[in-house]
Amino acid sequence: MGTIIQKFGGTSVKNTERILEIAKKIVERKKLGDDIVVVLSAQGGYTDTLLKKAHNISKTPKKRELDVLLSTGEQISIALLAMAIEELGESAISFTATQLGIKTCSNYNCAQILDIENKKIKEALKEGNIVVVAGFQGVDPYGNITTLGRGGSDTTAVALGVALDAQEVEIYTDVDGIYSADPRVVKDAKKIDEINYSEMIEMAGNGAKVLHSRSVELACKYNIKIHLRSSYSWKEGSIVKGEDEMEKEVIRGITHSKNLSKITLRDTPHRLVDVINTLSNKGYNIDIITHDFDLERGATISCILKQELLESAFEVLEDKYPESRKNLIHIPNLGKVSVIGIGVKSKGVAAQVFKVLSENNISIEMVSSSDINISCIIHQKNLEKAVSLLHRELIEEAK
Repeated sequence: MGTIIQKFGGTSVKNTERILEIAKKIVERKKLGDDIVVVLSAQGGYTDTLLKKAHNISKTPKKRELDVLLSTGEQISIALLAMAIEELGESAISFTATQLGIKTCSNYNCAQILDIENKKIKEALKEGNIVVVAGFQGVDPYGNITTLGRGGSDTTAVALGVALDAQEVEIYTDVDGIYSADPRVVKDAKKIDEINYSEMIEMAGNGAKVLHSRSVELACKYNIKIHLRSSYSWKEGSIVKGEDEMEKEVIRGITHSKNLSKITLRDTPHRLVDVINTLSNKGYNIDIITHDFDLERGATISCILKQELLESAFEVLEDKYPESRKNLIHIPNLGKVSVIGIGVKSKGVAAQVFKVLSENNISIEMVSSSDINISCIIHQKNLEKAVSLLHRELIEEAK
């Protein structure tokens, strides 16, 4: 038998009833002979509660102190689960990231894992313990507590899988697998039994919220299999793994993301790199960028970013390029619909996407594409309609 990593999200440990339920399942798995390491998120909604408390004190809390605060949520979860497992007759021990030695950089609120010391955790497993680890957090070279950003517990789980040479990382959540579209939007969305790393990275990065994209990237790098499943039904879920030997063209899914906006700087003499650096240096994450250059009029640069950042990003560009204010425009309330899969490379898929949207009077603001992804920026009011139409055309009715 080997080592299994099990990660449970916030909804899985949201109350005493759920903690007791997953404790029973963990103990059952332990009795099969595997070494079990459990990674936990904070209880559902608790991180948001802590953020609210912080912003009641300060509009711009210091990032270091915010990480100290937010890391407490996982500490509560791991202690309670360890107690529940002990009540069932199994030995358990909980560790925070600092106790365990999950080393990160000093990028507060969005740190990256650099290394994990596995000596302490291996000793605890050898002694027969179920080891319960706080996800989402780490410690920097100076001993400061850091957090990995939203969804970071997935990354903690995969990183532990790498450090312990685990057979598999099981990610338990409130859904029973990965679907070809959001089932809340598309009633005929299909469950995907297996999907490769590249496709899952694209889906996670374009609106599918079932897995954190950084965790899939890490799993891909070290070839760690991820099994996404529900902690409510305990049925087999979806497997994320390496490429199949024989790939056939297939559209895996239609994903979407909301609350986006577009900023355009028209007819400017400024270079693309300068404009983008101006935003990036202020911490703005840019999604899609387009650049058009005319010898007489100069460059037209457009970029997509989150709606919540629109006002402040617009002010940054106005201050940086005051002479170009009249040429600076923005479009709010946009969304992105993405077609993901090996099949995107086949001839005609892009044409199908544009045809479906055009025939239904859905205008496209911007387009981005790769070997396995075609993304269209459209008005948010048309987003769910676009997802349903494309799912029907490319998945439900595909031969």
